[in-house]
Formats: sequence, structure tokens, C-alpha cells
Amino acid sequence: MDMDNMLGGGGGAIGQFPLEQWFYEMPVCTRWWTAATVATSLLVQCQIITPFQLFYSFRAVFVKNQFWRLLTTFVYFGPLSLDLLFHVFFLQRYSRLLEESSGRSPAHFSWLLLYATSILLCLSPMLSMPFLGSALSSSLVYIWSRRNPETRLSFLGLLVFTAPYLPWVLMAFSLVLHGTVPKDEICGVIVGHVWYFFSDVYPSLHNGQRPLDPPGWWRRIFEARPVDTGVQPINNEIAAAAAPEVR
Repeated sequence: MDMDNMLGGGGGAIGQFPLEQWFYEMPVCTRWWTAATVATSLLVQCQIITPFQLFYSFRAVFVKNQFWRLLTTFVYFGPLSLDLLFHVFFLQRYSRLLEESSGRSPAHFSWLLLYATSILLCLSPMLSMPFLGSALSSSLVYIWSRRNPETRLSFLGLLVFTAPYLPWVLMAFSLVLHGTVPKDEICGVIVGHVWYFFSDVYPSLHNGQRPLDPPGWWRRIFEARPVDTGVQPINNEIAAAAAPEVR
């Protein structure tokens, strides 16, 4: 038995376990959001940090300069529990699908995250929502569901429905599980609908104008020009003529 087989590799993935492979296959924004969510819950479970250090408060951020709360409010979904498992599953699944459909560059998806997080931070004090992870996740689920209206889904193997009903099914499940109206998820759906309307509906009505597309300076951050190595590009016609014909 060779070393590659002993380590579980199949060519280029030597020593890579299924969980590690699953993690690195996720696009960059979804990968680090998922990792931060799990890590934050573990730190709280181990009593290294407390939820009181994580929630968003306008006074704590802009008066006491605790700027980390602008991020931690989106990555804490509660202690280790079945509820957290559901949140992580839906977060990574639909965030990943939405990010992968946005193209190879993370510019568009990261701009969507910036839009959604900014709006939710503005709404948080008015709606008394100290933790905004569920609202952000709901925004992404809503946008994905509206862009895939024909996709059929099954919830817990009991209920079959098309994708546009997914946000409402999750709200009903949250209502049953917690016994309270999920105002954070409702808020997330509203924020997601605004993005969906101006990105998918509005352009067809106004000559292709897309007001919520990322500006040029934001795209340049993620879409750097290739480095000039001084090597002349290959002429495809000459290369095709020189290549042997395959029969």
C-alpha cells in the first residue's frame, strides 16, 4: 500500500478528512462566517467569553468604542444546542448557494453582506434586536428562495414545498420551537426583499439599471488586475494549428 492511500488521499487531497474538505470547498465569505459562528459558540460554552460581550449596542460601540460588536452580533446564534445546529446548517447551505451563484469574485456577495448588515444594524435599536445573525441568515435564505422558484424542498422529510415558501416554513418552525413571533427573521425577510427587488425586478423595468450593484471601487478591491509577467499571451489559432489531431 502506498503512502497516498494510507493517508486517505486521492491525488491532491492527501490527508484531508471529509469535514476539512467540506470546509475548504465553501466559498470564502461563507467559510469564515460559518467558522466564526461555531468558534464563538464554543468560546461561550467554555465560558471564555459571555454573550454580554457580543451583542450590538449603539452606546457600547460608538461611545465605549467596542467596535467588535459590529461583527460579533452576526456570528452568535446561542450556546451549543440543536437550535444552533439548525442555524449553522441553513447558514452555510443557503449562504454558500447564493455566494456560488454570484460568480467567482466575492465582490458581489460581500457587497450584499455589507448592505444587509448595515441595514440591520440601523434597525436593531428600533426593534430591540441585540443579536442579528438570524436576521442576516433569513435575508440570504429569502433572496435564494426567490431566485429559485421552481426548486422543490423537503423539510424534515415531512413537508414538501417549493423554494419561495422556505422563509415562511422556517418562521413557523421557529414560532413552534420558541413560542414567540420571530421578529428578527421577519426583519431579515424585509431586508432581503428590498435587495431582491432592486437586483432582480427593478432592472427589467428600468432599462437594466441595477442600483444595488457594487460600485467600481469595491469591485477593484476583490478583482485585482493580473500581474504583468512580461510573457506574451499564447495565440490560440497558432496553438490549435500546431497541436496534433486527436482521432
